[in-house]
Amino acid sequence: MSALSDFLRKHDACDEGRHWALATGCETVAELWLRDDLKPDLRIWLACRTLPDNLLRKFACRCVREVWHLLADERSRNAVEMAERHADGLATDDELAIAWDAARGAAGAAARAAARAAVWDAAWAARDAARAAAWAAAGAARDAARAARAAWDAAMAASMRQNEILRELVPTLEEVQP
Repeated sequence: MSALSDFLRKHDACDEGRHWALATGCETVAELWLRDDLKPDLRIWLACRTLPDNLLRKFACRCVREVWHLLADERSRNAVEMAERHADGLATDDELAIAWDAARGAAGAAARAAARAAVWDAAWAARDAARAAAWAAAGAARDAARAARAAWDAAMAASMRQNEILRELVPTLEEVQP
């Protein structure tokens, strides 16, 4: 048995990922990590099982930075910045916990505001749907299909970007291999 085979068994890899990894001829996880054809979801799976917490935290923060413009509340941005500092050993666990609590408060406030807006949106949507009847439903279905495709494309692009971020943060597993 190779080290890679042992690793995949130890960490209960899915059948598809295990078969693909073993078919590559790689003997170690470090060799597998270097492959250009390693699927993004498998790279993330490997990262979660091999990288130390500080690198995983840096990865998570880098992913959030990709959608930084969506963080409307400064408390959320501060929490990400504190998590980055913590990953670099520049912030304490207590400082991180305080920032986390503040961000959780921001998330709660945003959720309450979104819920209020959703109630109004639902009321207006119901009124509009009643007016438009069947032809509007057909248009909505078309729009939903387009939105679903756009969401799929966005998810795939995000997955590819996460793969790039991991490769930038950890070019090789040699120095972090357990």
